[in-house]
This record gives sequence, C-alpha cells and structure tokens, in this order.
Amino acid sequence: MEGTVYRTKEALLKRAQEIIGIPLGTIDKTGRLSTGKGAIGTMIEESWFGYSPNSESEPDFPEAGVELKATPYLRNAHGDIRAKERLVCNIINYMEEYDRTFQTSSFWHKCNTMLLMSYEHFKDKPKVEYHIDKAILFSFPEEDLIIIEHDWERIMDKVRRGLAHEISEGDTLYLAACTKGESAASVRTQPFSPLPAKQRAYSLKASYMTQILNRYIFGIEENERIIKDWRQLAVHTFEEYLLEKVSPYFGKTQDELKAILGVESKAKNLNELLLAKMLGIEGKISNSEEFQKAGILPKTIRIQLNGSIKESMSFPTFDFIELSKETVWEESELYNYLAPKKFLFVIFQENKDRKFVFERVQFWNIPNEDLEEVGRVWERTVRIIREGVVLTPTADGVENNLPKSTESAVAHVRPHGRDGSDKAPLPDGRMMTKQCFWLNNRYIKTQIMKGS
Repeated sequence: MEGTVYRTKEALLKRAQEIIGIPLGTIDKTGRLSTGKGAIGTMIEESWFGYSPNSESEPDFPEAGVELKATPYLRNAHGDIRAKERLVCNIINYMEEYDRTFQTSSFWHKCNTMLLMSYEHFKDKPKVEYHIDKAILFSFPEEDLIIIEHDWERIMDKVRRGLAHEISEGDTLYLAACTKGESAASVRTQPFSPLPAKQRAYSLKASYMTQILNRYIFGIEENERIIKDWRQLAVHTFEEYLLEKVSPYFGKTQDELKAILGVESKAKNLNELLLAKMLGIEGKISNSEEFQKAGILPKTIRIQLNGSIKESMSFPTFDFIELSKETVWEESELYNYLAPKKFLFVIFQENKDRKFVFERVQFWNIPNEDLEEVGRVWERTVRIIREGVVLTPTADGVENNLPKSTESAVAHVRPHGRDGSDKAPLPDGRMMTKQCFWLNNRYIKTQIMKGS
C-alpha cells in the first residue's frame, strides 16, 4: 500500500498538535464532514495529513506504526467528561484470527500505538464548528494490557469452540467485539461451525475510553485500584482475583459482615460498602479504577426463603421524544448501555431465621439471544410511543399500553419516576409518568440459577 510522509511518531504528533483549536470546517477540503458517522477522523486523514484512508489491516501510518483515532467526548453540567461512544478498531476475520496469538493478532498489529485526537461533541452544533482540543500518542499501560489480552483470549476462545455466533460485548472487560456492518444482518463465516456469526470489530468500551480521556487527555488522577499489584493479573483474571478475595466471607450474615469488616453504616448501599471493604477499597466499589474502566455495575440480589426474587432490574429513565427518534436497535441508547455491560451480582440468600446470608458473587452479562428479545421489547415500545401511547384512567391511577412483564420472558417497561407526578412529555405533547426498561425478576432468577 502507499505510505505516508509521517515516518516517525515525533513528526506525526507534531503535525497532529498543529490542528488544535482550528474549526474543522476550515480544514475540510472535500466536504467529508457532511458524510455521516466517522467523518471527522476520515476528514483529518485526508485534509490535514494528506492521504487517503488505508486498508483495514494496516495502521493508518504504517511507517510510524500508529493508528489515528478521533474520539468524541461529552461534558455534563458539572464538567465531568465521558466518552460519547466506544472506540471501534478493526473487523475481526474469524477464519484467520483464531490461529494467531495476541501479539500477532490484527488488533495488536493495528492499534498497539494510537494517535488519539479528542473533540467535544455538541448536540446543537454542526461538525464544521467543532475543533480538536488534544492530541496524544497513546500506548496501553501494562496493567490494562494484561486485562486486554485476557479479553482477546476470551473472544478467540468462543471462535475456537465454534461459538462465534454467541460472542457478546459484555463477555469482556476493556476490549470488546462489537457488531459492525451496514445492517444487523451483516454476517461472516466462522471456522468451526456452519452457523453464520454476526460481523464484529474489536473495540475499546466507552467506559474504558472515558477513563483514558480523563487520565491521559485531561490529566485527572485515576481512582483507587482493587488490584494494588498489577502483576497479580499474570496468574489470575480480574474475575478470579475478585472471587478469591471475597470467598472467605461466603456464608456470613450481613450483621456478621458488618462486625468483621468494621462497618457501622445503615446506608441503602450497605452491601456494596461491605464488598468494598472485602476488596480493600475505602470508597464505593463502583468507583474503583477497574469497575470504572470495565463499566461493571454491582447489583445486590436478595433471594427470599421461598426462592423468589422481588427486585426487577431497572435501567436509566428514557426520554420519550428522543426514544421515538431512534430507528436502529444496535444504535439505540438501550443497546449501547446493555450490550457491553457486565454486572456483578452480589447474592444474599434468606435463611430460616429470616436473615440474609452472603451466598456468592456472580459476574453476568446478557446473552445474545436474550439481548435480541430486549430488542423486540424496545421496537414495540418505540412503535407505541410514535403511534401515541394509550392512557387509560383507573381506580389506581393511569394505565398505559407499553410492554408488560407478562408479554416477554426477559424485559418490560414500567414507571421509574419519584412518584406519579414525576412526568415527562410525549411526542404528541401530553405528559406521562417517567418510564424505563426493566429486566424481569423471574428472568434474573433464571440467570442466577444458571450461575449457581
């Protein structure tokens, strides 16, 4: 392939930093910014660095061994930074990749060193007004690289077992295999099964990119670590390490754990605080470096004496108007929240004395087939909101025709506001109690039983 004039990392970084602060519209020579997703990175390659995007398999600057990635971020009202999206790397060729090592993988060949060029995304501004605000050369820190290599092995393990069609973004911690193609029907052949598998690409999760942006772009100090000595990861996966640390506490009641760990709190998130103490963390476990990078969400599950689970699992409240505008499941807010998410179930079992005993922990992510069922619930919800929600006054309040838990084995929609007066506007101007998607409690129970 044709090379570039940037043959060293130093020359490349110098040129990249010269773009900082310049409105992108004044740089774009070809109108590339108006072409849709990925336009900013492609425009920078063509109009700033002066070369055409290269093949899928090689880094953008092959002589320097560097891949260019323009990465957007969002800033909330408090000034906190988070990545807008995952960082997509290269398509996975199942037929070739399984026979490689991590060091000879296509991901490592292409992305071991990246030129990260960050820009703030604004909902109400055209891309021509955006500008690059930082440009750095990024190589993975050793403690992250071990987890990323474990992630790669986990993806390849499914390919080698003829299960490429069962790969899920939630299988892994930092490096994921996201769906990638012109449509959800984009598939590829796999080497050890006749079943077609969804086309997927290596990607760095949005949760991981958020931490990279904060630490390496904006210089914000990293959070407290669970694993103090990253060399522990040479003999344990992160999940194995966590399980080894908490397993001595299995079989203890909540009161016994409070006494052993010196916790006097009566907070609603007491179980998360207890787990943090088991792992040597002073704050919340959800704020630890590893949980933040992997986007792991701890959830306490209480199993009643009769084996039932009261709690369904809720997701963030949705905006009716914004939801009605979504058209593709794989690009929806719910999909991008749930598909890469890994949960840590902290499971307490009620005993005959009506006390809850710490039984075990379980890492869990939603299987593909169940994710597709959530997609069907999402599709029906979007359709109903577009067509107009039917609101029916009853003696207990107001009923609606959004999907119920009786209509799907996996998910449903129901209120998630402070109370019945906590409302949001529908597309037709009416007001309705805020809603969110939920995973059914019966479904959560089956997933816990599978992992026992």
